Amino acid sequence: MKKIARYAVPFFGMALFAAAMLALRHELRLYSYHQIAAEFRALPYWKMLLAFALTVLNYAVLTCYDLLAFRYIGRAQSYSKIAPASFTAYAFSNNIGMAALSGGSIRLRLYSAQGLSSLEIARMIGFGIGTFWLGILALGGSVFFLHPPALPPGFSLPFSSVRALGFFMVAGTALYLALSARGRPFLLRGVKLTLPGPRLALQQLAVSAADWALAAGVLFALLPSCGSFGYFDLLAVFMLAQVAGLVSQVPGGLGVFETVIMVFAGRQAQPAQVMGALLAYRAVYYLLPLLAASVYLAVYEMSDRARPLLRLAPGLIPQAMSVLVFTGGAVLLFSGATPGVHERLLLLGAFLPLPVLEASHFFASLGGAALLVMARGLQRRLDAAYHAAIALLGAGIVLSLLKGLDFEEALLLSGLAAALYVSRREFYRKASLSAESFTPGWIAAVLLAVGASVWLGLFSFKHVEYSASLWWQFALAHNAPRFLRASVGASLVVLVFALSRLFRAARPGPAAPSAAVLGHAAAIAAGAGDTSAWLALLGDKQLLFSEKGGAFLMYAVRGRSWVCLGGPVGPESERRELLWRFAELCDAGGGRPVFYEVPGADLAAYADLGMSFLNLGEEGRVRLAEFSLEGGQRKSLRQTVTRIEKEGFVFEVVAREAVPALLPELKRISDGWLAEKKTREKGFSLGSFSEAYIRLFPCALIKKDGVPLAFANIWTGADEVSVDLMRYLPGSPAGVMDYLFVKLMLWGKEKGYAGFNLGMAPLSGLQRHALAPLGSRLGSFLYRHGENFYNFQGLRSYKEKFSPDWEPRYLASPGGLALPGILLDVTALVSGGLKGAVSR
Repeated sequence: MKKIARYAVPFFGMALFAAAMLALRHELRLYSYHQIAAEFRALPYWKMLLAFALTVLNYAVLTCYDLLAFRYIGRAQSYSKIAPASFTAYAFSNNIGMAALSGGSIRLRLYSAQGLSSLEIARMIGFGIGTFWLGILALGGSVFFLHPPALPPGFSLPFSSVRALGFFMVAGTALYLALSARGRPFLLRGVKLTLPGPRLALQQLAVSAADWALAAGVLFALLPSCGSFGYFDLLAVFMLAQVAGLVSQVPGGLGVFETVIMVFAGRQAQPAQVMGALLAYRAVYYLLPLLAASVYLAVYEMSDRARPLLRLAPGLIPQAMSVLVFTGGAVLLFSGATPGVHERLLLLGAFLPLPVLEASHFFASLGGAALLVMARGLQRRLDAAYHAAIALLGAGIVLSLLKGLDFEEALLLSGLAAALYVSRREFYRKASLSAESFTPGWIAAVLLAVGASVWLGLFSFKHVEYSASLWWQFALAHNAPRFLRASVGASLVVLVFALSRLFRAARPGPAAPSAAVLGHAAAIAAGAGDTSAWLALLGDKQLLFSEKGGAFLMYAVRGRSWVCLGGPVGPESERRELLWRFAELCDAGGGRPVFYEVPGADLAAYADLGMSFLNLGEEGRVRLAEFSLEGGQRKSLRQTVTRIEKEGFVFEVVAREAVPALLPELKRISDGWLAEKKTREKGFSLGSFSEAYIRLFPCALIKKDGVPLAFANIWTGADEVSVDLMRYLPGSPAGVMDYLFVKLMLWGKEKGYAGFNLGMAPLSGLQRHALAPLGSRLGSFLYRHGENFYNFQGLRSYKEKFSPDWEPRYLASPGGLALPGILLDVTALVSGGLKGAVSR
């Protein structure tokens, strides 16, 4: 059902878009493309300036959504820091749609740089969505109830007037305000919700109502005078149109919004005038803010790359460039579907051969279709997509001039190419575009753009009598044949790309690694800097290798979480691409990528994937060159070693080849240790006793009278040594593990290793400051007060006696509202199941 829903939502939007296009064609059946274009060009400058001023004011009000959201989560922030992030988020979400994802991802990037946690940002996003719909209920309900719009002929509802709908909407607003005044949280489907207080709720109401009123005012300023059809009539129709656009899931409500306005308002004035005003509304209210937000990001990129906002939010540039290049492709398609300016064509025909003009028109549309596909590659940071998009935009600039002297189009494409050019360093991935996953939403967007261009062409040339001979007509004034050839060519570009992906080999699903695969991983782990890479040989995780085979990562699947342990292992040149391959594998499998215990030095690579971060604690590493038992600081360790050896215990390292003969003794020690601790084997990030696993490593033994009483399997890497399983028989002398650690460190120092990895100290080093993220403060609280559940402070104190260097380790995940489920899945993996998480 989830897979069905994943495809059903975007294609439901496509069906609504198609129905809207048919209705719009019917409404404009008596008017031509030239008449609508003339009405658009005839709009007075003062109307355009008034619409622009109202748009600026409206986006200023929109930024107040986030200003109130900061108050809701109890964080203080200056408006000067809120406004740019809020404006950028709304400029993109208004055009792309799916505000919780598009605008939400931008907020996650920008506000994370300002110190907010993913949970706080998720609460802000929820608050903004609530404020948005509160405006619909309050203002829309009031207008429907007090000034209901007249229904057009043939348009019926279950009730005689929308006044009844307005009553229920106003009642919903009143209920929200009453619940806010109540001041107590309530449960909704098991989720605890805390509404804002009455004062903040009234501010929500005022801001959202002003937002809707101003947005409708922009369109009202552009519409022709419609006699008795006043502002409040338009406001009711405007809100119906916006809601219809939101329900359709079509980006920006394109087509659906225009159809509703035409059906209700097109009878109050000439439909061609109304359509011209709607085109101007799209340009002023949607495209100009989108371009301004994109320029803001590009200028930020050029002016100061070291500023924290962009350094912590590198994913914004590919997202922005993806949207802009997609828009450029749509512009080329729409231009190819509409007739050229006759005077410009005559000027071109005076000095340009007709075949050049025909070919330019055809190839410009093909380039537009190719740009739609390249936009997905830019979103995924592909190097090849970047170079192809630059080449296509450059060709589009030249072809726009050759096919009809379209200076405006060439200027737009030049701006897009310049913005993309200065963002070069953001597109570094060497993967093939054919290997990338195209989500249902992307497929629907490409089909909508191509379908809209075909509809526009059919509308522009509806007076033409279509016949087979039309395909072969070549003349300066014959625009319709050029449209047909260009539309077929663009559709073929998309079709060929779709077929090439349809018949490619299917990706294999997760499978248990074979002996050969484990051997390959062992060869890579032997040269790794982090000895935890040897956990790949447990066999309880799937392995994913880079294309060149020099790097791998290990992961396990629990629920929707695909949890990678520690990040990729191998050379840096292959690790980053491997992260992207893993993210794509998760996407293809309907899962969410999670990276457990990743070092802070690698966070930028995970930020590129859209990850948010949760501090898990610190990992200790002893510098062996400086380690010894000399000096007062090591007095207690020196005494422990002396005492253990006086009692007859000896330390010995057994080579891997000799371990199989010791397995019965080692299993006896392990079983005794498990019984005494009243625990069971864990997994994933911890080793477990398996004969096939134990025989792969050298083993450190503590013996007395030749009989092993304690053991630890030894991990060795490029410059590090560590241990995994450390077990001893019940009744062993106190300090036996200290003795084992000390002797192993001295052994590692003698062998020339630089460090000894002591492993994690969970929740250690987390900030408890009031301005620290909520997750950090909660972890710090558990570290200080959670000793009844886990020996957090005791474990840190035990390892501290060896004077290690501490480095933080993080959980990188999508975060937000998914974080609780992710943490539950990770806990179950580490503990060997949810039962192991609540019991020993």
